[in-house]
Parts: sequence; structure tokens; C-alpha cells
Amino acid sequence: MADEQTDRQRAPGPRVSGARPTGPLAEPGPGLLVMDVDSTLIGQETIDLLAEHAGTGEQVAEITARAMRGELDFASSLRERVATLAGAPQEILSEVHDELRLTPGARDLVDSMHARGCRVGVVSGGFEELVTSMARYLEIDHVAANRLEVSDGVLTGRLLGRIVDREEKARRLRAWAETDGVPMERTVAVGDGANDLDMIAAAGLGVAFCAKPVVVEQADAAVHVRDLRAVLDLLLKR
Repeated sequence: MADEQTDRQRAPGPRVSGARPTGPLAEPGPGLLVMDVDSTLIGQETIDLLAEHAGTGEQVAEITARAMRGELDFASSLRERVATLAGAPQEILSEVHDELRLTPGARDLVDSMHARGCRVGVVSGGFEELVTSMARYLEIDHVAANRLEVSDGVLTGRLLGRIVDREEKARRLRAWAETDGVPMERTVAVGDGANDLDMIAAAGLGVAFCAKPVVVEQADAAVHVRDLRAVLDLLLKR
């Protein structure tokens, strides 16, 4: 994994839009920020990278297209995409890990939240094998992601345990808030896709990050530049 990408070209228009924190969320004190990983904490989609290394990129793209047309839900599409990885050597995990790029501002966002006495978590429809070391590097407090089954040094094409879908993301947000003693009114959720909508709705402040229109419409606020420091613009400005 490389450090943050540079973001030299900034899109015209506002960095952020929508609501600012009010009520308990605007006051100093403990809080919890939970964010998605693929296309949010990092600039890539990990299943696409794995498929490229496994030689199944076209198959995965076709399955993704079916999911976008509403023919498959997230869990079904994930299982089908992971199934294409069957027989790929375990080494592709380290190869993909080395290609991951943090979104600009990732370190600053995490450090700033910690400095404010807040905890940070990530919930990923991607894979624990790629997310865990990234979270450790950033000193993130909570991690939830899918697990790939490996046998005799090769991927089996199957997943282990509960799939991190939109319901599981919201469940983790609530569970971590309870564990940390943080009222839901003092939570922030950041994501870019439909799989993030439930946690965005559940949080005290739901933030769409360079997101699809359906997510921007349903979120309290939106970030329009690929810079996670812009989330701080929402949280710190009055």
C-alpha cells in the first residue's frame, strides 16, 4: 500500500454542501466516525484489482453490470464476483495490497478525529486481508470487512462469515457507538455507494463522498472533491 495520492486537479464548484453539525454533534466531546473503504478511504475498488490479477476482470465487470441493473443484490453479486477468483494464488493479495492508494487527506482526517477525542472505524464490502493492515497503519480503532477463504495457498472462491452489506454496515455503526459509549447523535458516516445508505441514514451526520446521485440525495451533506480533509470542513465549520 502506498501513501496518499496527490490531488493536484480540483474540480470546480464547492468542496462540500449540505448540513453542518447541530445539537449534540456540534458540541465538544467523544464521537465516532465510520467510513467506507473502496472509493472512499482508498481510490480503488479492491474486487476489481483482485480480478485483474486473477485474469477474471471481464467476468467481474459483467457481474457488476448486472448488479447495477438491479438483477443482483450486493451479497449475491459479491459471492459471484469472488467465485471467479477460485484457484488464484494467495500471492495476489499482497500484489493488490501494494497497489492500494489512500485517498488524499485520509491520515489528516483520522488524526484530527482522534485529536478531538473521537474514535474512527471502517466498514468495507471489500476484504479483511487488504483492509486490516491499512487500518493498522492509520491507527483506526474499528474494522469490519469480508474474509476470503484460502486453502493450500489458493483462493477457493468462497467467503467466510457474515457478508458486510448495507445492513451489516449500519449494525456495526450502532454496535461500535454502543461499545465506545457514543450516542448515535454524535456519530458520522461517510460513504459513496448504495451499500452505505443504511449507515448514512442511521448516523447523526451522513456524508456522501464523491458519491453516486442517489447517495447525495439521501445524505445530510456531501463532499465533492477527492480529499477526505473536506469532511473536516463539514465538521468544524459553523
